[in-house]
Amino acid sequence: MLENVKFHNTAELESRTNLPGVRLQRFPKQVRESLTEKGRTKAAESSGCEIRFVTEAANIRVTMAAQEKDGRVLVFKGDFFHAAYELKAGVVTTLQLEAPERFLEVPAALLDNVAFSSKVWRIYCDRFTAIFYDIDAYGYAIRPPERREVPQLTILAYGSSITQGAGALSHYNGYVQQTARRLGMDMLNLGLSGSCCCEPELADHLVEREDWDLAYLELGVNMRGTVSTEEFQHRVTYLLDGIIRNHPTKPILATTIYPNRATYFNDKAHSFSQAEKQFNEVLQRYVESRQHANLTLLDGERIMIDFTSLTSDLIHPSDYGHSRMGEQLAGFLRPFVDKLRAAQG
Repeated sequence: MLENVKFHNTAELESRTNLPGVRLQRFPKQVRESLTEKGRTKAAESSGCEIRFVTEAANIRVTMAAQEKDGRVLVFKGDFFHAAYELKAGVVTTLQLEAPERFLEVPAALLDNVAFSSKVWRIYCDRFTAIFYDIDAYGYAIRPPERREVPQLTILAYGSSITQGAGALSHYNGYVQQTARRLGMDMLNLGLSGSCCCEPELADHLVEREDWDLAYLELGVNMRGTVSTEEFQHRVTYLLDGIIRNHPTKPILATTIYPNRATYFNDKAHSFSQAEKQFNEVLQRYVESRQHANLTLLDGERIMIDFTSLTSDLIHPSDYGHSRMGEQLAGFLRPFVDKLRAAQG
């Protein structure tokens, strides 16, 4: 059944010795195992992975499981939210999907005028490791979506837990997901909670990927207190130089660190405050030095504009905060997206 399904934001379907099913992995194994101890566990999460398919069946059974902890999947029909399901860790669960009858009561043009065709079933994985087993459409044919049935442009996002979606009640409501929704684009979310460290192996992986049209990079916050300013400069230079070299005509946008508690510490000499200021300056100097037509640095303070939109940990945005950030970021990205669409004709 794997050939009848499209696995979005999934670099690898990992089989496990003597165990059924496949794990949805956002990064290849060699990349995951090159990261920090924390990064290895976060990279194994299927956060933002989607199972996509099309069928004329009115009833469908999708069998899957959560591995190490309970997880939630959100089901969409095209752009429309359909249902949410909770998966218990280690328990194989079958989702019983029923095609929405009310779609037949309105003009098709109302259903298919944004990003996805309303024919496309989408099963979105929140933050857990997902295992896929099977889809059963009771004898009806199942196929992957055609190119015209999904968004024509894709954002690749790499960053910290903020980019992965932490703070939102569902990672689907994270700011980069909301940005893509506002722009009618697809999203490859490669955020790594607490472990966005720009390792060379991960940088090489991002550089080599060809499945995106616009790159958005949230860099720095996870490296405060763990790497020196000189090492930060070395890592972001290696990453950005590689992306520019391999994708010279694609829009590449980076952001300075979003406002957080360290931005406003009473103790201005705190190491996090100092590192944050220095890391932002590194990014500014890099962009100025390259003078690359398709490289842009955004000011994080113009994306996260309301300090009270953070949760009480004073680092992660709440649902409200992610919504505000998605709205702001979509506004900054729209001119680049309009140019990409114009080039597509």
